[in-house]
Amino acid sequence: MPWNLFKRSVSVEAPTKKKSRRFINHALVKSLFDGAKTDRLRADWPSFPIDGCAIIRRNQRILVARSREQAANNDYARSFLRGVKNNVVGAAGVKLQARAMDANKTLDTMANDAIESAWREWSKRENCDVAGRMSWPELEKLLVTTAAKDGELLLVMMEGAEAGPWGFSLQVIDPQYLPVDYDRDNMADGHYIRHGVEMNQYGRPVAYHLETHENNTRAYLWGSTRYIRIPAENVIHGFVSDFIGQYRGLPWMATALWRMKNLNEFEDSALTNARTGANKLGFLESESGDEFDPDEEELELNTESGEFTVLPPGIKPPTSWDPGYPAGEFEKFSQHALKGIAAGLGMAYHNLASDLTGVNYSSGRLGALEEREFWKDMQAWLIECLHQRVYERWLNRALLTGRIVTETGRPLPAHKINKFLNVHWQPRRWDWVDPQKDMNAAAGAMDKLLKSPGEIIRSQGRDPDEVWREYARDIDAMRKAGIPEDKINLFLQGKANASSQPANNPAADKDAE
Repeated sequence: MPWNLFKRSVSVEAPTKKKSRRFINHALVKSLFDGAKTDRLRADWPSFPIDGCAIIRRNQRILVARSREQAANNDYARSFLRGVKNNVVGAAGVKLQARAMDANKTLDTMANDAIESAWREWSKRENCDVAGRMSWPELEKLLVTTAAKDGELLLVMMEGAEAGPWGFSLQVIDPQYLPVDYDRDNMADGHYIRHGVEMNQYGRPVAYHLETHENNTRAYLWGSTRYIRIPAENVIHGFVSDFIGQYRGLPWMATALWRMKNLNEFEDSALTNARTGANKLGFLESESGDEFDPDEEELELNTESGEFTVLPPGIKPPTSWDPGYPAGEFEKFSQHALKGIAAGLGMAYHNLASDLTGVNYSSGRLGALEEREFWKDMQAWLIECLHQRVYERWLNRALLTGRIVTETGRPLPAHKINKFLNVHWQPRRWDWVDPQKDMNAAAGAMDKLLKSPGEIIRSQGRDPDEVWREYARDIDAMRKAGIPEDKINLFLQGKANASSQPANNPAADKDAE
C-alpha cells in the first residue's frame, strides 16, 4: 500500500536516552558554507524553504502576465517562442508512424497504412478542432508555444455528436481558466483541490475545476465564483515539473524575464539618449546674463557649408553638447545580457541574438548540439503528455465507429486495439552542420555496426519503412523501363560507395581546425 504523507499519523514517543553534553565549535559551523550566512549582505536572500504549492500560488499569475507582456514587446522573447515552435514541432508537425505487427513479428503494412491515412484525415481542421479553426499541426504549434509562454497547456478531449464528423475532437483552453488560488481540503473520499486541480489522497488528478467566465473580462482578471468540474480522463494538462509537489506549470522564460525586461529598457534609454544628442546641437548664452524673451526677439541660425555666421551683440558663441552615449559599452553590455538570457532559455546565443560573429564550424556545431538536446527533451515531453494520449483516445473512438478502413474496404477490428497501439512518433530533426562530414561519420558508424541504417534515417526525420518502399518502387520502375539488372546494381553500389567516400573540401577542413 502506498504511503500517504498527508494522512494524520499516530505519533510514537521515542525511547528516552540519557542526555550527554556535546561541545560544538559554532564558529566552524557558521563559516562552513558562505551561502548559509545571514549577514547584512544576504539579508534579502530567502533563508526558509517554501513548498511547491506556495511557490505556484505566489508567483504563477505574475510570471504568466509578465511572460505574455514580454512575448508581445520583446524581440528576443518572440525569437525564443519562434524557436520553440520551429524546433519542438516543426513545419510538418510530429509524424505518426504506425508499428502494428502480426503474430510472426512482421509489420502489418496494410493496417499501418490504414491507421496513418485515417490519422491524416482526422488531422484536418474541420475534424480535430471542435471549433473547426485549426488543423492538428496548427494545434501542436499553438499548444507548445502556450506551454513555453504560460508554463502549461490545457485542452479537453470531447466525444459525441457535437465533437465533429469523427465524434472526437479537441477543445483548447486558456490555462488561466484553471484558478491558481482555488484550494479546498477535507473533501469526500479524502480528495483535495490545489490550484483548481482535484486530486485523490495520493496526489493523482481526478478532476479539473475550470472557471466559467462567459466572455467576462472582469471575471477573467479577478477570478470567477462559478466552476465547471471536468473528469481528469477528459483533460490533458501538461507542464514541465521543476520541483516536487508542483501541480501547475511556470513559464519557460521565468528566470530570463527580469534580464529581458532590463535589456529592453536599457535599449530604449540608449535610443532616447542617442536621438536627443542627434537633435540638440548646442546652447546659446547671453554674455550679460539678461533673460532672453522669445516673444520680443527671435534667434535663428541658418548654416551652410563653408559659412561663418555673425551672432547678435551680447550673445556668446554656441556651447556644444555631446552626450557621447551610447558608445562602445552598449554592444558589450547587450552581448553579456543576451548570453545570460540564452543560458536561461536553453538556446545558443548566436541563434537567440541572430549574431554569427566569431562562429565557425566547431563552435557552431558545439552550440547546435547542446541546444538540440534541449529541443529533443521538450519533444519527448510533448509526445508523452499530448500526442500519445490524443492518439489512444482517438484510436479507441475510430475503431469503435469503423472509421479506420484498409485498402480492401474492411474496417480494422476494434478488439485488436492493443495491436494498433504500437506507434512511433517521429519529431522534426535537423540538417547536419557540415553535411558531408557528418554523412561520412554516419556511414563509418554503420560500417562498424555502431548504428543501423534505420537509426540514421530516423535521425533525419524520415520513416525507414517509407525509404525502403521508395527504393523498392524505384528499382521496380527501372526494371519496367528495361534497364538491365547489372546497371541497376552498379547504380545502387555507386550511390553507397559515394556516400562513404571522404569529400575533398579544404575550406571546410581549415574552418574545422
